Amino acid sequence: MTTTTRTGPPDLRVRRALTVLGAAVAAAGVWAVVRLVGGADLDVATASGPATVGLPAVVLTALAAGLAGWALLAGLERWTRAGHRAWRWVAGVVLAVSLLGPVTTALTWTSLACLVALHVAVGAALLTLPRKRC
Repeated sequence: MTTTTRTGPPDLRVRRALTVLGAAVAAAGVWAVVRLVGGADLDVATASGPATVGLPAVVLTALAAGLAGWALLAGLERWTRAGHRAWRWVAGVVLAVSLLGPVTTALTWTSLACLVALHVAVGAALLTLPRKRC
């Protein structure tokens, strides 16, 4: 019986999963600096009144965005010839549109700046999702 050990680079799925996890960690890091070090409250307007954005919401939203982005990238790579290029364009547009959330719901200038920083941190991390090797 022979055993083989793999010594090459990590599998594409592992690298993409680590990128999604990295985006969530980046979001948690920004939240921690803003909230715990800076003492800022991330107050937003909701349909039921003002609310403060907490760490669970930040991490879960980053994970959801990352998984959705991963799924979109996989689909684009499967169904188009230039999937990664299309992914970058779509991801950039989604990041730009996502900035409308903080602009329209932040209750203070501090909240606005911090929420924009969160969006940019997650977007920047997800834009680095590794490409499929041909």
